[in-house]
Amino acid sequence: MSISRREIIRSAPLLWLQRPGTQPPNLLFLLSDDQRWDTLGAIGNTRIRTPHLDSLAARGTLFTQHAVTTAICMSSRASILTGLHTRCHGAVEFNRQYTREQLDRSYPVLLRKAGYRTGFIGKWGLDKQPLPAGEFDYWRGFAGQGRYFPNGEPGPHLTSIMADQAEEFLGSSTPSAPFCLSVSFKAPHVQDDDSRQFLPDPADEVLYRNVTFPYPKTFDTRYTSALPETVHRSENRRRWAVRFSTPELYQRSVRNYYALITGIDRAAGRMIELLRQRGQLENTVIVYTSDNGFYLGEHGLAGKWLMHEESIRVPMLAAGPGVARGRRVDAMTLNIDIAPTLLDLAGVSAPESMQGRSLAPWLRGQSPRWRNEWFYEHVFMANGWIAPTDGVRQGRWKYCRYPQESPVFEELYDVAADPLEERNLARDAKYSAVLSALRARREVWNGALNGWRPDSRWSDPVNG
Repeated sequence: MSISRREIIRSAPLLWLQRPGTQPPNLLFLLSDDQRWDTLGAIGNTRIRTPHLDSLAARGTLFTQHAVTTAICMSSRASILTGLHTRCHGAVEFNRQYTREQLDRSYPVLLRKAGYRTGFIGKWGLDKQPLPAGEFDYWRGFAGQGRYFPNGEPGPHLTSIMADQAEEFLGSSTPSAPFCLSVSFKAPHVQDDDSRQFLPDPADEVLYRNVTFPYPKTFDTRYTSALPETVHRSENRRRWAVRFSTPELYQRSVRNYYALITGIDRAAGRMIELLRQRGQLENTVIVYTSDNGFYLGEHGLAGKWLMHEESIRVPMLAAGPGVARGRRVDAMTLNIDIAPTLLDLAGVSAPESMQGRSLAPWLRGQSPRWRNEWFYEHVFMANGWIAPTDGVRQGRWKYCRYPQESPVFEELYDVAADPLEERNLARDAKYSAVLSALRARREVWNGALNGWRPDSRWSDPVNG
């Protein structure tokens, strides 16, 4: 069902229509790829160089527990676009497209119908042609994973090219029309077909050349042996061998992973400076996050996909007009919250079928009643090379299951007491009541998601 501009304006009391003479905020949404939550100086990482993003966090709000409901790029990016869990948007393979109805209920299309000038740059996430260039006023999106050096080495680097494109969009914006620019980086994702894996800009690579990174505590093989057989046979282990299996590989991979993130920071700094020069920074809300986390050898793994903290937690920050300065929020926020948040910031009502919640109250300095539980699922199996998982995070507890194991393999962690997830409590009789309760909550979530319909109001299993 298509939603018209008239219906949006009638159903959503646009703030700038209520207050004549006021200008709605511009929106700059920056999305990295495979960036784990702890790779920002603002979160306490003393080795990473992210001065521009750290500055944004200092003058804005930093979400310290932000996570994704599915840790793979295509599914998470679809959740960001639509505000839906993976089971409900169905983006579980790369070679597909969004339906007309899904696009009509996505944040960029809704914002465009409400009068925003919209742009998209970078990795779209779904690959089936044609890509939806006509849904945006400015389109520089690409299918697939892209290449870091599209014109050959030594460059220019893809992150720098995308910054050029962002400057082109921002430079052509006018005060008469608010804009929403979505910049979807490839970095710090690997270049899968290159033996070096991580290919940063040489200008950023040199910054980490003399940095030595310690191994994570859970790098030890005893943590790997505690995982189920489907994980031992998975891409998580194969890619660990390619990236981390020797001291030389480990140092090179982590150094270049960090360098790719610094390249994003430099690109963000360019956009911020241009907005400042054009007098637009004070009326632009900048939101920064990632599509999923990334193992740097923890549990003997590489990649993402599973439900460990390294895989599901990502950076999340916002700064701009009306955003509380210097605030840290520890609430359970999710990638499905991005779409309703961007719409709320613009004064546009989100479709009632969206499953995320607007973070705007947190950004305004409030402390709203919030979720204490959420559901995780990963169903993309890549011909058996990725272990499917699902589970529930509730308060301090994390419950995860691997349904392809026989019997089903379960994990239970007290994340507050055991943040590195070293002790699986699922077979400890002392925690049987917790385990049973979380199994039951998983069934509740399954029923709610299976019963979801795009034209009905979403009833959250936690908050209603």
